[in-house]
Amino acid sequence: MGQITEKDRAMARRCVECPVCRRARRRQAGVAFWLVKNVEEGLCPFCRAYEKVYGRKAHEPAP
Repeated sequence: MGQITEKDRAMARRCVECPVCRRARRRQAGVAFWLVKNVEEGLCPFCRAYEKVYGRKAHEPAP
């Protein structure tokens, strides 16, 4: 996976603040969950940075 840079951390913060990703993590169902799980994960650089920094997918609930 490589080193986690400050840029990765800043991009992961954008995913943490993203209303769609937040809703997907919180509700675990619905359109936002489907969108993050199936579409944004492959396209969104913020979701990829979130996975790299936190070690879990953008749609998975926070511990």
